[in-house]
Amino acid sequence: MHSTTPFPAEKLTTATTREFKHHLVMFPFMAQGHIIPFLELAKLLAKRTGFAITIANTPLNIRNLKPKIDSTGAGLDIRLAELPFSAASHGLPPQAENTDSLPYHLIIRLMEASEHLEPHFERLLRRICQEDGGRLPLCIISDMFFGWTQDVGHRLGIPRIQFCTCGAYGTSVYYSLWIHMPHNQTHADDFVLPDMPQVTLQRSQLPPIIKMATGSDPWYLFMNRQISRNVRSWGSICNTFEELEHSSLQHMRKSTGRPVWAVGPILPFSLVSSSPSDTIADSDFLLRGLAEEKSSRACLQWLDSQAPSTVLYVSFGSQNSISLSHMKALALGLESSQQPFIWVVRPPLEAPLNSEFSAEFLPEGFEERVKEHKLGLIIRKWAPQLLILSHPSTGGFLSHCGWNSVLESLSQGVPIIGWPMTADQFANSKVLEEEVGVCIEMWRGKEGELEPETVERRVKMVMKEEKGNRLRQRAAEIREAALKAVSEDKNGEMKGSSVCCG
Repeated sequence: MHSTTPFPAEKLTTATTREFKHHLVMFPFMAQGHIIPFLELAKLLAKRTGFAITIANTPLNIRNLKPKIDSTGAGLDIRLAELPFSAASHGLPPQAENTDSLPYHLIIRLMEASEHLEPHFERLLRRICQEDGGRLPLCIISDMFFGWTQDVGHRLGIPRIQFCTCGAYGTSVYYSLWIHMPHNQTHADDFVLPDMPQVTLQRSQLPPIIKMATGSDPWYLFMNRQISRNVRSWGSICNTFEELEHSSLQHMRKSTGRPVWAVGPILPFSLVSSSPSDTIADSDFLLRGLAEEKSSRACLQWLDSQAPSTVLYVSFGSQNSISLSHMKALALGLESSQQPFIWVVRPPLEAPLNSEFSAEFLPEGFEERVKEHKLGLIIRKWAPQLLILSHPSTGGFLSHCGWNSVLESLSQGVPIIGWPMTADQFANSKVLEEEVGVCIEMWRGKEGELEPETVERRVKMVMKEEKGNRLRQRAAEIREAALKAVSEDKNGEMKGSSVCCG
């Protein structure tokens, strides 16, 4: 379906058809937690509208995206555009074009480097206009970290919409903290957000980069450059749904005076599938390859041997890890709870970047004991998360509360044990526990001394006690609301809130 055509400053993978279509240009930040929702939104928009959609990014990210487009975007006019980028010229390691390949302290350099993509992005838009017979793209949909695309759109007369890959509450809290820095105005442990007086935060709920911000540091300056432009965008798209975050969506609409569309949950499968496990598994296998297919089959076989709602799934996402002491405390707590679990392990914070996981990171004999007693399944590097969460045996999710993981969990009616570590995760854990009623927080951040007894108590509370039953009941209600939000009858007449939002 695609061919690659070089242009002076960038390469655009185009469809062969020359007939006129409305054209959208999408530009995610260079992180998997952003690129994946953008890809799924692109497929959703292309399917529902028939528009041509170009996804722009740096060369390595585009090359990684192409197989996913080829395998899951058949029949859709989704094109890929490479923008020139040299990691080394920005003080980054060679080939470092995604946060997955960077230690945390270098992520700000990648963010600052992304601003240098502005002239290349503008040239791409002008080239698309030429290729489309002088017609401008209908709009730009770009990342909340790419506020500078608002300036490009303004110069060319193209409306720009920011896509918030986190929830409405998390976005609002995050923006408020960066704009007002309220924690610097008081010595108290608790403080109120000036533009969200209903929200009281504790210092332990501050992301580390905000806690350390001075008002003149690189993170503060970058975020305020983007936010100041984001609030001038033509509108915002949020990966959430009205039934889950109505009050926070209304706050965004009121505070910006702009349209805010809730179009989620955007997930890489159909929530209305009659056999979600089969759909998820097939999709995952297609994207991950034969080695991961074997791992997924083994995972599914293990889940099939467990009783309904008894398995705790433990994963902190693709970019988060915990300290060695926390890892050992977590292992001992899981073991003493005697609750079946699947744990996706990554090397602890003390290990070198991209190192392999070693059994030495766990308590002595732990892996052998849980395997012998069939208590747990330990998975290295990657696990089929949606398959696990959709399985009837899964009854809880110990999570960092990243928004993609939150939506995946709630879309399957699985309650959450929260362990937020950075960014919007603290706000997500807070709202899920205090307002939505589907979460119990176990720990915050990457510091402090976690005791195995704390892990054991929280696991038993969610998996074995009446409190956990109430959480599961509430999560099941949220799942039904998610299904309703994305539902559409065969005639296209009855539509959920996320389908008819525009």
